[in-house]
Amino acid sequence: MNVRKIALTVMASMICGLTITAGAMAAAWDMPTPYPDKTFHTQNIAVFAEDVAKATDGKLTIKIHSAGSLYKHPEIKNAVRGGQVPLGEFFLSLLSNENQVYGADSQPFLATNYDEAKRLWDAQQPIVTKLLDKEGLMPLFSVPWPPQGLYTKKEINTVDDLKGIKFRAYNATLELFANKIGAAPTQIEVPDIPQAFATGRVEAMITSPSTGANSKAWDFVTHYTDIQAWLPKNIVVVNKKAFRKLDKDTQAAVLTAAKAAEARGWEMSKKETAEKTAILKDNGIIVVTPSPELMAGLKKIGASMLEDWKKQAGPEGAELLKVYQAQ
Repeated sequence: MNVRKIALTVMASMICGLTITAGAMAAAWDMPTPYPDKTFHTQNIAVFAEDVAKATDGKLTIKIHSAGSLYKHPEIKNAVRGGQVPLGEFFLSLLSNENQVYGADSQPFLATNYDEAKRLWDAQQPIVTKLLDKEGLMPLFSVPWPPQGLYTKKEINTVDDLKGIKFRAYNATLELFANKIGAAPTQIEVPDIPQAFATGRVEAMITSPSTGANSKAWDFVTHYTDIQAWLPKNIVVVNKKAFRKLDKDTQAAVLTAAKAAEARGWEMSKKETAEKTAILKDNGIIVVTPSPELMAGLKKIGASMLEDWKKQAGPEGAELLKVYQAQ
């Protein structure tokens, strides 16, 4: 081989190497989320993605696939675990069938305001992190929904008024709660709520003012009873293998953006509570302060469920409650 051919070969190798390096430096991540674009959780994640792209000068971009368009809600966690996508968002207590600690924030009347919800997350987070780590996942941030209220087609004054009603459930805890109040639970995802009411599959639900307003609940219910039952959380997790493939600076950028997203998301949730409750009222829904009789009955059921939860959650659940109640 003459000198010219050698030089051309070396140059080609260098160009190829530069192309591979450039490709390795840039990454585009698909991110499935379960809720529509107008949901404040999705809006918060959009800012998170913008922050990551800006901080990394485009070395890492995140494409959001909202409203279950890439993976349905129950599939998202396992899609991230299996490496089909590097990160995703889901409702934390959906995993309560795997371990009861995941569902602590959906225990009725355990934490009913933002201060209590933050203390509960402080107690819950280390245990959740360990559980997810065993599956090759790492939490990035978690944001609560506003306090959950009761949507019905009639005024509800006591627990007995809920007996026999077809009730929307979104996790195992709410399904159990519906059974205990004598209602008939049916699993319905957020995008399907209007159709479920229209077809008679459900007649009542417990959910946030956000979901109620975004799904135009005034088209299918008349009353919103502000029982403030619990503040469940969404969580964003990343596949650890995918995260480790990022260079150190990009990893740091993701973690910094995640920290900001959690702080911003909690503030967005607080603002959302007032704004979306007002929207419900402005559109004709009767916003009701619950009667003492209704609250007494609901809290009695909540206390019973917490005792059952303690037995099922084992030592991890006991440690969580110990930390939470000591704060």
